[in-house]
Amino acid sequence: MPDPLKIVVVGGVAAGPKAASKVKRLMPDAEVILIEKGALFSFAGCGLPYYVSEVVHEQKDLMATPVGAVRDTAFFQKVKGVRVLNRTEAIEIDREGKQVRIRALESGEESWLPYDKLMLATGAGPVVPPIPGVERKGVYTLHSIEDAERVKASLAEGRVRNAVIIGGGLIGIETAEALAAKGCQVTLVEMLPHILAMMLDFEMARLVELHMQSKGVRIMADTKALAIVGEGDAVSSVQTDKGQLPAEAVILAVGVRPRTELAMKAGLAIGEKTHAIVVDECMRTSDPDIYAAGDCVECKDRITGQPCFVPLGSTANKQGRVAAINMCGGHDTFPGVFGSTVCKVFDFCVGRTGLTEKAARANGYDAITVLSPGADRAHYMPTAKTLMIKLIASRATRKLLGLQVVGPGAGDKRVDVAAMALAAGMTVDQLAKADLCYAPPFSGAMDNIITAADIARNKLDGQMASLTPMEVRAKLDAKEDFVFLDVRSPGEWEEVRLPGSMLIPLGALRERSGELPRDKEIVAFCKASLRGYEAARILLGQGFTDVKVMDGGVAMWPFAKEK
Repeated sequence: MPDPLKIVVVGGVAAGPKAASKVKRLMPDAEVILIEKGALFSFAGCGLPYYVSEVVHEQKDLMATPVGAVRDTAFFQKVKGVRVLNRTEAIEIDREGKQVRIRALESGEESWLPYDKLMLATGAGPVVPPIPGVERKGVYTLHSIEDAERVKASLAEGRVRNAVIIGGGLIGIETAEALAAKGCQVTLVEMLPHILAMMLDFEMARLVELHMQSKGVRIMADTKALAIVGEGDAVSSVQTDKGQLPAEAVILAVGVRPRTELAMKAGLAIGEKTHAIVVDECMRTSDPDIYAAGDCVECKDRITGQPCFVPLGSTANKQGRVAAINMCGGHDTFPGVFGSTVCKVFDFCVGRTGLTEKAARANGYDAITVLSPGADRAHYMPTAKTLMIKLIASRATRKLLGLQVVGPGAGDKRVDVAAMALAAGMTVDQLAKADLCYAPPFSGAMDNIITAADIARNKLDGQMASLTPMEVRAKLDAKEDFVFLDVRSPGEWEEVRLPGSMLIPLGALRERSGELPRDKEIVAFCKASLRGYEAARILLGQGFTDVKVMDGGVAMWPFAKEK
């Protein structure tokens, strides 16, 4: 009878515990050892901002199963049959001898663990920017439960009035909400032209910025943090290239970097672009007996086929399961990612799947885009909320390339639908015919994503010419001679209007079209540009030849409005 399979898993947050548990379910006789450098493991890292804000009250809730059992060493030993060595560091891999050298951090004692299969789930670590003062008291990252406890303790002391967050990615955005909820005056500093740059295009990110500013968060995009200034060893301000910001607390949220030191030392292949561990679709590294999963590995973009680094807990868990099946002699594959991401930003749902417009064009696609705002369910329902969609498609193939959502409406389910459409390689024509469920409390008769797909079809079929809000703004700034035609009602016009526009309500347009010059470009819009599209069709039907619609209307105009 063969000896039980020996599997060593290095890393105990997401992919590691998932793989270790799956191995024991598949091969109960296997000897599985899970090594974790920290004291705590198998915790929900994405829940840390909500622990800081006390939406999640107890630390143990981040480490509990859905029925409340805390995933500690005893839980893994008794329930999963997995031996856990926490506060233990893996420091060397002997690939030829198939063993891992470990060090107990409490005692310093070192030993070797033999393995038949080894899995690396070493995750990623927070990037600390190379600016003076990052070592000061009051400067934090937010990557572990211990980090969250330090931030909470600082807030509990009552001395943090002003907080500066350096970095406008997911963690920075979610932490801004958490600190604002605790009564801090929050300033977010982002060196790129807008926040959430890896997730959203400019106009969508700008809508998020405006929402955050309405909640009291100051956004300073296109701004570099130069130094963290202090009195003694404590932080007192952040020096930027646009001035000095008072701060009793600074959160460093400039991103994460894959932890690959152990893999590099062992000579495993590392991605040139991603700096993460290279794996095949079975999660095998360049050593067939060593697997890797989670935030330490590079993924494949399922649209472009290019390597990418998209660290997410959802991806880590799926990869951990695939690795476990293959380590046990089965066959499973992980196809890659679309970068599907969602986050809560105060009252907004913000999400994305697939390529942004910027990424699509950088990858050589002739992309068309759609901006489509609307109610997330039947507009007459009291629970209806606005959802703003950006859809990206290929002009050549008509295939969906990506979708972004912003707004208080239910955006997550539209992103999920788009992710499945991307997986199926669907065109916007097929997406427009998707058999989605309908009832007024949940959706409109034409769901938001179907409306966006139909707008894309209109554009591809030549039934609608359009300009983006940025293109219109550029024309206004250049003082081009065109008609910026608002076809909303007089009441809407009195409440808010866009600069440089003139009003002819849609209901009066057929009779008043003679007021419009036939030798000039006309750009029509309304609140959502549904009426703008109707206006364009009316004018084209009356012989006007240069009529366009401004995508997204007033609802998605990301610049200043006149009130």
